[in-house]
Amino acid sequence: MPNRLADETSPYLLQHRNNPVDWYPWGPEALERSRREDRPILLSVGYSACHWCHVMEHESFEDPETAALMNEHFVNVKVDREERPDIDSIYMNAVQQMTGHGGWPMTVFLTPEGVPFYGGTYYPPEPRHGLPSFRQVLLGIAEAYRDRREDVDRSAEELRNALQQSMAMRSRPSGLDTSVLDRAFHAIAARFDARSGGMGGAPKFPQPMILEFMLRHWKRTGSPEALRMVEHTARQMARGGMYDQLGGGFHRYSVDAHWLVPHFEKMLYDNALLSRLYLYAYQATGDAEFLRIVEEILHYVQREMRSPEGAFYSTQDADSEGEEGKFYVWTPDEVDDLLGPEDGPLFRAYYDVTPAGNFEGHSIPHVDRTAQEVASEAGVTAEQLERVLARGREVLYEARARRVWPGRDEKVLTSWNAMMLHSFAEAARVLGRSEYREVAEASADFLLRELRREGRLLRTWKDGRAKIDAFLEDHALLADALTALYEATGNPRWIREARALTDRMLEHFWEEGEGLFYDTASHAESLVVRPRDPFDSATPSGTSAATRALLRLGSLTGEPRYPRVAARVLEGMGELMTRIPAGFGNLLCALDFHLATPREVAIVGRPEETDTQALLDVLRQEYHPNTVVALRDPEQSGEVESLVPLLQGRGQIGGRATAYVCERYACQMPVTDPGALKEHLAAE
Repeated sequence: MPNRLADETSPYLLQHRNNPVDWYPWGPEALERSRREDRPILLSVGYSACHWCHVMEHESFEDPETAALMNEHFVNVKVDREERPDIDSIYMNAVQQMTGHGGWPMTVFLTPEGVPFYGGTYYPPEPRHGLPSFRQVLLGIAEAYRDRREDVDRSAEELRNALQQSMAMRSRPSGLDTSVLDRAFHAIAARFDARSGGMGGAPKFPQPMILEFMLRHWKRTGSPEALRMVEHTARQMARGGMYDQLGGGFHRYSVDAHWLVPHFEKMLYDNALLSRLYLYAYQATGDAEFLRIVEEILHYVQREMRSPEGAFYSTQDADSEGEEGKFYVWTPDEVDDLLGPEDGPLFRAYYDVTPAGNFEGHSIPHVDRTAQEVASEAGVTAEQLERVLARGREVLYEARARRVWPGRDEKVLTSWNAMMLHSFAEAARVLGRSEYREVAEASADFLLRELRREGRLLRTWKDGRAKIDAFLEDHALLADALTALYEATGNPRWIREARALTDRMLEHFWEEGEGLFYDTASHAESLVVRPRDPFDSATPSGTSAATRALLRLGSLTGEPRYPRVAARVLEGMGELMTRIPAGFGNLLCALDFHLATPREVAIVGRPEETDTQALLDVLRQEYHPNTVVALRDPEQSGEVESLVPLLQGRGQIGGRATAYVCERYACQMPVTDPGALKEHLAAE
């Protein structure tokens, strides 16, 4: 018989609806029962694509004896961390303080007031590797809560105090200059892996925000070292097994230091941030390999991660048929059977598909030699090899598509969709591709139509149901994405919506007296503490996303409050950025923008005309991270001028598309010639 999770929309929660555990979703019903019966809460937090979450479900939550212990002694609450990042943040912080590490599945025991007093991550069904069994933990916690309540209450109070101190954390306000950026770069560069790229050793995560900061450092200082590190890391990631060589898109991370063996889940946010990083790397270098990766990622997202309504799904699982990675790996016989005795060995040589394999007797396709090296060894031309590889990727992908697919979490999350929308918008602007613009606009339409109720932005949508008030990251990332979409299209609707979201964000998340952002709104559900985490993780923190959104939107709209708030955030975080730069990649990018005197470019011209496109091509050709672009069709109404004062009084010269390059709204002489525009932009 299904439990209380049967009415939820989260695929992760629905996976547990037939467990014999008497699960509750997080909410007043569970909390009231805990208080009424004076029974501790067992909080279990995970997400759909989490391999060890599936393992613990099978071992423990599907086991009748374990479920009986849980039901007898606890009020059991299951949370999807992607739906409720506020709950995840609070209790992950607690687990890290208790154990020194964190991860998912997360298991936390709470008092009826929601205060944590014990916790950990995965617990096995039997004692192993120094871990107690889950049933031992359940019995021990139940006994402590019943017979040693003073100890439990003391532990809970200590953790509550620690959480309150953690959420209040900020550095001392300090002046900011480029020395903060320089020190941050050198600290990050000291951890660079010269052999394989990236930072540190295994496991190795892609860090697109850190790499974007390094690219900005190159642009600001001309440091060849910074550009080399970005290029080397981008190439190594794209050639490793962490990148899906057949279908495009990046897996979550590499379990080794060489980007070879991934944890096979695919996350929307990774591919959103990485596609944008490769786009910027392409602008900076002109390297066609980086452009190919951008196109492949975006094609993958359109093909496998886009809903019929125009939204983006959240994740693809690591597992299929109960085995991690089974969907993605190959044997030599499989390749030769599909490609034949001539093409098969060539394909295998390039993608290193061998009898020994590199993953549990199978091979994850990856590239460790150049096409020229493989072609020379095989006695064929590089062109012949490329034809074989192109055909082989297509044939193997089609064969793979007939396998049992990994599960897909089809919920729509506002912040993750915003990141992907932003990437499509940027690709549309930089590459001049109308299909990317159409995808971005459809996504924006969906989010503003389906995830907004009576002016309130919501967090999650699935099967026609939107729910949960949006968090700081949702408002900030969507406002920034809509700003990028305006820059790509010139449609005033997007800048108007970006400004409305930003104003609401400042009203409900910004605390003027404290000079900081909270992750939950002022009217949100009261939790044990009001969460605030300024550190970037795999995604930008709400604080860093808000700061970047305020800076870019402020440069376009001239609204003085936006950069003033952003400056207060940056000044308050300066010491932390210097001391722990790896935790603030996105905020360091914001600081780079803040210190740079942003360049404002206004272009007045009909979008479809060749003279307008010629001016836009100048902006596309090079990496200009601290430039904002305002577009106006001279046939538009005057609304856009009221939204973007930069466009006020800007007209065409001689009926031709005209560009104005400005700093703080003081503009140079307008130009109609692309060469002259390029000269203006070069004078940085």
